[in-house]
Amino acid sequence: MEVNNSYCLAASQGKLSELHKQYHDTEYGFKAQTDEALFGSLILEINQAGLSWNTILNKRETIKKAYANYNIQAIANFNADDIERLMQDAGIIRMRGKITAIIYNAQQLLELQKTAGSFEAWLNKQGDLSVEEWIKLFKKTFKFTGKEITKEFLMGNGYLEGAHEKGCPIYEKTIAEHPNWSIKKS
Repeated sequence: MEVNNSYCLAASQGKLSELHKQYHDTEYGFKAQTDEALFGSLILEINQAGLSWNTILNKRETIKKAYANYNIQAIANFNADDIERLMQDAGIIRMRGKITAIIYNAQQLLELQKTAGSFEAWLNKQGDLSVEEWIKLFKKTFKFTGKEITKEFLMGNGYLEGAHEKGCPIYEKTIAEHPNWSIKKS
């Protein structure tokens, strides 16, 4: 989802769908509470590549169900039959490259959980990285995580600034949650 100066304005002027406005007001820029929620956010960003965010929000529940409610262990164990099942599921984005990347990324997350304790701990451990450093790290660690996917995932979960404009009423709510970008690492 590309964020620009009109995103928060569109939300405040009622120009977004109710589903989109709810996402803007209650999720975008806020910390995810579990590794599954973080991974779910990454899955949605991967699926969004080349499509509108509205499409993803409309398919979000079917995507979540198709991907085992974002259970990392279950997705890491998906096999060729699961890939074919997903390729036949009209409720999701049926692109083999995205599907296989998500499975690979779940396997990577299991390794990160072993070494760092959790996906969140691994993200927090990275410190005060620049956008370019985050992108390099994600490309090295995961598949199908280019510049925009990585940037949106990190902004959407409070690791990079930019989800909301300073004049947006939601900006203050995100600040109150102490997003990672607002806390300088030592």
